[in-house]
This record gives sequence, C-alpha cells and structure tokens, in this order.
Amino acid sequence: MLDLVATNSGVIISVRTQPGASTNRIIGEYGGRLKLSVIAVPDKGKANKAVIELLADTLHIKESSIRIISGETSRDKRFLIEGLTPGDLRSLLNLQA
Repeated sequence: MLDLVATNSGVIISVRTQPGASTNRIIGEYGGRLKLSVIAVPDKGKANKAVIELLADTLHIKESSIRIISGETSRDKRFLIEGLTPGDLRSLLNLQA
C-alpha cells in the first residue's frame, strides 16, 4: 500500500526513482513508495526535473505544485504535492486504497 501523508497544503508521497531508463513511466507501488522510471540521467538535477514533469503530467497539475522535500541526490525521494488529498492522488494514479 502506498504511504501517503496528508498535510495542510497537500500530500507527501515517497517515490523510488530509476534514472537512465528506456522510458518515462510510472511502474507502480514498491514497498510503500511509488516507483517510476525516467530516461534522464542523475546529472545536475536532470532526473529530478524529469520525475517532476512525469508526476505533473500524470496528475494533470502544474510542475510548480510539486516540490522535493527530501532525497534530492538519492533514488528514494519525498515530494510534497500541493492541492491534492491522498484520495485524489490514489485516484489519479489509479491505485487501490
């Protein structure tokens, strides 16, 4: 089950990234985190930017609504997604509660 934390401004989601992959895509739930792959390599924030773009496109929100709150240089990251609830996020990601 995906570990989501509701906040006053949105929801915090834990993400496991796979940079340097063959495609940008959301793979699914992995140990309580959302696992996704991006083509970009982890060089000067390119992979982080690609992750934010993928999440924004998938969730139909602006990139400015998504902030990395921890794990900038790690494959395991935490993002604050503003303006959504945990239920909204699960629904948009087509995940079960």
